[in-house]
Amino acid sequence: MKVTIQNLQQWKGEKRPIVSLTAWDYAIAQLLDSAGVDLILVGDSLGMVALGHSSTLPVTLEEMIHHTKAVCRGVNRALVVCDLPFLTYQRDVSQAIESAGKIIKETNAGAVKLEGGYPAMINTVTRLTEVGIPVMAHVGLTPQSVRILGYKKQGKTPEQQEKIFHQAIALQEAGAFAIVLEHITADLAQKITKELTIPTIGIGAGNSCDGQVLVTSDLLGLSDKLPPFAKPYANLRETILTSVNYFAEDVRNRRFP
Repeated sequence: MKVTIQNLQQWKGEKRPIVSLTAWDYAIAQLLDSAGVDLILVGDSLGMVALGHSSTLPVTLEEMIHHTKAVCRGVNRALVVCDLPFLTYQRDVSQAIESAGKIIKETNAGAVKLEGGYPAMINTVTRLTEVGIPVMAHVGLTPQSVRILGYKKQGKTPEQQEKIFHQAIALQEAGAFAIVLEHITADLAQKITKELTIPTIGIGAGNSCDGQVLVTSDLLGLSDKLPPFAKPYANLRETILTSVNYFAEDVRNRRFP
């Protein structure tokens, strides 16, 4: 069964948690899909994970499309969502429609994700959904705003909580089918999840959200640095280093092949 947006919204009503991870290539996507992951996000975190940048800001639309095509080729079941990268949708609605439309037309992704809940972004979400492009929203810590917000937890003051809460409601009303809550306080995430009829996907936002997402390289222990909310389930970095060292030793001592 192919996972649809309607499935995600149905699962919220059934209180069935949604499992989400990121992917950046065919091999990882195929593994995640085989494991039964519901939602695969081709996040612009690939700029750091796969391309070696220090933030998500340098990632281009062409790079997102390239990687999303590879991910979609490895997926049979999961819903694939592609991030709109920095400055490919913020200028105006026309730019957002063009960028999002290009992703949907060229990659076979099921939806796009964008960051922010300020008034102009609410209008953008409205227009994208009006032309038939499904949108996943994202509030709280928004990495594309790192130069302003940093990587600090959001929603720690009453003013911040009020702002994020109303942004989430406005994004739902604009037509977003789900919303990522990143690195916000658990009580705020719980309040938003109870209020919204669309699924909330948490990352560093407590366990009350309708689903959870992690960057797969963090989960697998491939990252050299982990965010405070990540939980590694393996240490593939050490496994790979050990395996390569064994191979190199065998080659140098003429034990291979």
